[in-house]
Amino acid sequence: MVVDKKANHPAVAVGCFFMGLKLLGSTPLRRFVIVPILINIVLYSIAFVVSYYYIADLINHFIPNWLQWLSWLLWPLFFTCFFSILLFSFMVLANLLAAPFYGRLSAKTLAMITGQTTPIIDPPVAKVIWAELKRGLYFSIKAIPLLIISFIPGLNVIAPVLWLLFGAWSMALEYTAYPMENAGLLFSEQKKLLKSVRLGASSFGGITALALSIPVLNFIVAPAAVVGATLYFNQLMPSRQ
Repeated sequence: MVVDKKANHPAVAVGCFFMGLKLLGSTPLRRFVIVPILINIVLYSIAFVVSYYYIADLINHFIPNWLQWLSWLLWPLFFTCFFSILLFSFMVLANLLAAPFYGRLSAKTLAMITGQTTPIIDPPVAKVIWAELKRGLYFSIKAIPLLIISFIPGLNVIAPVLWLLFGAWSMALEYTAYPMENAGLLFSEQKKLLKSVRLGASSFGGITALALSIPVLNFIVAPAAVVGATLYFNQLMPSRQ
């Protein structure tokens, strides 16, 4: 696969994300985002309620007594870690429910920006959900070492940084999967392609993860990320334009 290395520039990737936000309200895409946004409103509202009531207690429990004098510094780090785990879990669930809609949203986005008139063909729902489950399993397996580190006193100080890096890469894999699946690329091919532009892909995933952490804005971030990922993939693979 021949890729455009310009897409490895962080500014290109981040620009695609913000363009996705801008295009989200356009008339051709509007009907494809209503249901995903409703799903996100429900699930992320639950996530923030849970985090508000329980995360503080969890953080205080896992900060060892001998580090209590550093709690003013460790609390923000541990909050980032636990909140990342919670947000990641709800993201996987939200995308699992909205996956059948995101494939169509990506296809419609590509048709809009390229002028293609090919009709959108819905893949079998079972196939779409299975693909989402495979990604979820991949993320879960990769997250196990981070979970272990998160519970080791002393070593867990670096866990938030590792979670942020992991979150950026996960978001890139998650949202670029929709345009790449529409292009017929398997999961192994998707990973190989993104690794060739890891800096750009991680920049896209990083800005997506950051936006997902912002209350209210995160209701629309996922569909905007699908649109932005489609724009990014279109730049990444000029031969497909």
